[in-house]
Amino acid sequence: MKQAVSTRTGTFKQSVRIRDFQLTTDEPNAVGGSDEGPGALELLAASLASCTAVTMEMYASHKGWDIGDVEVEAQFSPADRGCPTRFGLVLRFPDDLTDEQVQRLKVIAAKCPVHRVLEGEVMFDERVERTQLAS
Repeated sequence: MKQAVSTRTGTFKQSVRIRDFQLTTDEPNAVGGSDEGPGALELLAASLASCTAVTMEMYASHKGWDIGDVEVEAQFSPADRGCPTRFGLVLRFPDDLTDEQVQRLKVIAAKCPVHRVLEGEVMFDERVERTQLAS
């Protein structure tokens, strides 16, 4: 099971612990945050972009392909009344890759773990724990 723990450190600002790593999330000034880090939805796009890129890199490495610098841009529009959440991915490859390599990498891109989580059924188990937090 993957885990992240988020703790408030300011108005809309969070310190997020993932394994031995720590990162800051925040909201833009326009909505009352201090813009000291990406927002949660931006991290979702970052997760999809980075996972897609790594999945293609792993596949290319397994095939013995040198795919050079690959870039993945992820954008999304959260669900709105009557419209599902929509993701857009732009895969950028060096010119010297063959059409066959590009097509195969495009297929593999859709198999990244984050992509699969987002397209699959999601269920939430939520519980409340009351505790004394240190001030």
